[in-house]
Amino acid sequence: PRFFGTLWQGLRPLCASAEYVAACQRLRKRAEDGAAALNPQPMAARLAALGYAERELDNIRDVLEVFSHGNPLYVYIASAARLLLEGGELSAHTAATPFAGRHAPATGVTLNLLERHHAETPTVAVYDDIMATLRLPIVNTDYRALARWPSYFALAWSDLKPLLAQPGYSQLCDALHSQIADDLAHTLPNPGGLQGAALRAAAAEDASVAEVLEVCRLFQWLLPGLISNVAVFHLALARNP
Repeated sequence: PRFFGTLWQGLRPLCASAEYVAACQRLRKRAEDGAAALNPQPMAARLAALGYAERELDNIRDVLEVFSHGNPLYVYIASAARLLLEGGELSAHTAATPFAGRHAPATGVTLNLLERHHAETPTVAVYDDIMATLRLPIVNTDYRALARWPSYFALAWSDLKPLLAQPGYSQLCDALHSQIADDLAHTLPNPGGLQGAALRAAAAEDASVAEVLEVCRLFQWLLPGLISNVAVFHLALARNP
């Protein structure tokens, strides 16, 4: 809690800035452009054949929009935390432009997470395959929210899995990592004046710095892939693909 409090206090002015919102939007566009290059197969007609009504498809699209918007916001936070804990520093520039208006999706989207202990055997098998294929110790919230529709979730994963072996997929993830690092070092300001020494001291009050760093590394490493995967899901279920 001391680590996270210090991190958020330092990054909150950045997260409320126009520069931050613009960077997240650029990152999302880059992910969606890369996803389009992978040529995911449209899903709407196949799901309709399984009995999905258009309203159900819209519910899935709403959930995908939440994660498509939110994950780029999170990845900069996780990446900044890792950078600072590893001894790096954010930009020395502190001037930032406050963001005016609203950039988030519409409120009212329900996220019902299907936890492993509630899932039926076929969905548990998909969870296991995701963790093994992506080398994850957990099943991310995104996947647990999408598993609310088990037949959709299984089909979406089976469509995505072969794309992970394409060179374009790894190139996309690398490009997202590179853009995030470049933005933190050169493009984004540091209006909160957050410094590595302060964050490391706060982390040391909660646990070993190494333990906190491992958690930050996990999320910083997995989020660009997650952003890419959600972009594929989103595109595959787009209207009139």
